[in-house]
Amino acid sequence: MSFLDLENKNFLVTGVANRKSVAWHIAKTLEEEGANVIYSVRSADRKKSLEKLLAGKRVIICDVEKEEDIEALKSEVGQHLKVLHGLVHSIAFANYSKGWKPFHETVKKDFLQSIDISCFSLVSLANALKNLFDQRASVVAVSISTTRMAAENYGYMAPVKAALDSSLCFLAKSFSAFSQVRFNSINPGLLKTSASAGIPGYIDSYLYAEKATLRKKGLTTQEAANAAVFLLSKCSSGINAQGLVLDVGMSINFFDQELIK
Repeated sequence: MSFLDLENKNFLVTGVANRKSVAWHIAKTLEEEGANVIYSVRSADRKKSLEKLLAGKRVIICDVEKEEDIEALKSEVGQHLKVLHGLVHSIAFANYSKGWKPFHETVKKDFLQSIDISCFSLVSLANALKNLFDQRASVVAVSISTTRMAAENYGYMAPVKAALDSSLCFLAKSFSAFSQVRFNSINPGLLKTSASAGIPGYIDSYLYAEKATLRKKGLTTQEAANAAVFLLSKCSSGINAQGLVLDVGMSINFFDQELIK
């Protein structure tokens, strides 16, 4: 038996977009540990784009904005698995199609759509899957290292992630009435992902953040995934309603002498 004891455990991983995705690195690591993974993607087009990467794997289409899709996901997962040992929520969306806008000019419909997809989807999925969860299942969401840093180019996603972080705590409390299911998040700093690349000015932010880390090297996606896999395992059984910050020390290094110069 391995330390993590994930062999033959069953997990649903949402949000794989490509091989750079945090969700893909998590799923790949789970499979390397002997776990069984079912994938959920948002559309038929996304499923088609992942044919090569996810060849031979079970992939379910679920647009989390549609309640009927979430119900269908529950049914399909239940057809193939008697029990689910964990859920990975790696779903986020912000409409930057009109370019960057100051936060006070945020469009209401864009903000509410982002809340629905990036935050409320976790509540919906957890509720839909509650009867499939093992009594000690683990739910892990992908958040961000801080929602208090008002990075202009990140726009309204930080408040949306703050809602996600809070929802995890309330889900943990709510589920504790009938189970020992845990809800946690990994909260990584800046990563080299395709989703991040869509944020205006992200490359400049990433290069600055890398200089601000203690090791002068940015966090890798695999490092973020490793933390998520730990939280999905029984080894993290004492951790609940928490966000595990992974920023390579950046949050304590703003007065680094090299940056000041």
